[in-house]
Amino acid sequence: MGVKIDLKRELRELYQPPSREFVEVVVPEMSYLAIDGSGDPNVSSAYADAVGALYASAYAIKFGYRSRTGNDFVVPPLEGLWWAADPADFVARRKANWQWTMLIALPAAVSDEDAAAGLATAGARKPELPVDRVRRWTWTEGRCLQILHLGSYDDEAPTLARLHEVVMPERGLTFNGHHHEIYLSDPRRVAPEKLKTVLRQPVREA
Repeated sequence: MGVKIDLKRELRELYQPPSREFVEVVVPEMSYLAIDGSGDPNVSSAYADAVGALYASAYAIKFGYRSRTGNDFVVPPLEGLWWAADPADFVARRKANWQWTMLIALPAAVSDEDAAAGLATAGARKPELPVDRVRRWTWTEGRCLQILHLGSYDDEAPTLARLHEVVMPERGLTFNGHHHEIYLSDPRRVAPEKLKTVLRQPVREA
């Protein structure tokens, strides 16, 4: 029986922060499937199609990797980087002006050839989705502060305000990258008040 890789379990400190206080982590180099876009994720069909393309690609890669090696991996949760050209649009949650990069992490054991083959398979099986825009991206996020948010995505503002206005200044830190969210719950199956989301901010010395 082969090995089954579970990044959420192996990198528990990155996926299971506490919900009361921000903690510091150092995120190592990691590999992702990534797709870029813009607009309000709540109403944009482009966003839904992008997420669909990511999942189709991730599962095609998973099955191809399993066929090639006899090993397997758990497809990790969806993640997103969020920002706006005018930071005020992000803070005020004017979502129509938001930019985003949606992500699904890949185990390091997945080769470039595995990824390319999976993307080709997904593109052939799901021609209606923008699989051609999905890319493999290797990224070192580095030093970050993060917390587990419990509740609706639209209720994140007070927690983020505390991070930006209190926690980061008290620790002598400033921004070093885009706001990062990791979606541990499926919003189609979990009530908004019970959603679990990792809120992460890359930081550096001010």
